[in-house]
Amino acid sequence: MKILILGRGVIGIQYGWALENAGNTVDFYVRKSNKHNYADYVELHTYDGRKKQMINEKWSVNLRYEIPNDEKYDLIIISVNPEQVSGAIETITPIVGDANVLIIGNYGGNPVNKIQTLPHDQIIIGFPGAGGGITDNVLHGVMYPSIEMGMSGEKISEREQKIKQLFESADFKVSMHTDIGSWLLNHYVLNAAMETEVLKRGSFEAVISSDNGLVDMLLNAREMVPYLKAKGVKLDIVLKVMGIVPASLIAYLMKKTVYKPGSPGYNAIAYNKYEVGYSVREIVEDAKALGVSLPRIEDALK
Repeated sequence: MKILILGRGVIGIQYGWALENAGNTVDFYVRKSNKHNYADYVELHTYDGRKKQMINEKWSVNLRYEIPNDEKYDLIIISVNPEQVSGAIETITPIVGDANVLIIGNYGGNPVNKIQTLPHDQIIIGFPGAGGGITDNVLHGVMYPSIEMGMSGEKISEREQKIKQLFESADFKVSMHTDIGSWLLNHYVLNAAMETEVLKRGSFEAVISSDNGLVDMLLNAREMVPYLKAKGVKLDIVLKVMGIVPASLIAYLMKKTVYKPGSPGYNAIAYNKYEVGYSVREIVEDAKALGVSLPRIEDALK
């Protein structure tokens, strides 16, 4: 496939690298005004969970500053922050043609519901199994072997099947969801729970390395359960377990496994310099409109 990626961040770079290595052509769109911020390469230090090995490689990136309206792509991947989705849609609208559009990221619900300028059957929603941080064209990250994707109906569509097969051909396991909006909002709450603690402690690494950072993160997530219920969202298994098992025990297990110092998961979080706060503010505002009080979360914004 010929693929265009909007979003030269941790997610876009790692999946772009994986898809190019699977035999696809990958371009990255960069606005001319941002040209000075990006080099035509990325120094990758990524743990590839598909092969269970570290990737240390200088990868040449094909940057595009202009896309003619008559140039055709098979797939356009949008991997940007929630507040940037509408701008990304506006950017691709003149060039999208019949391309499939994959919007992949951590969003508070199904972003398709807010898109007016593209046919909804062209859009596929995904959630990445990857993370990390990128500074000065050096990326430290982790790429797990699984990806989540949404279905627009009870059966997988032809477009959804093509994207599923694309990632499977690159050795990813793809899980399909009939209610991707609820799935995303569950994970958006978990993201906001972590961001709340980052706001309080100053960095992601401070949260996962401190004695009680993960405990407080888990308590933040518990506090937002009534918010999800007020929105009529079914809790997924992760939040259900968090509501039953003591937070101290879950935090202990997390520090011994996924966030064990030196592990790929720990390193990816430690290098994450993402500017937090958007998801926290969005959920607090929405919760207030629903009459749900979130004192722990609100305190982080003071």
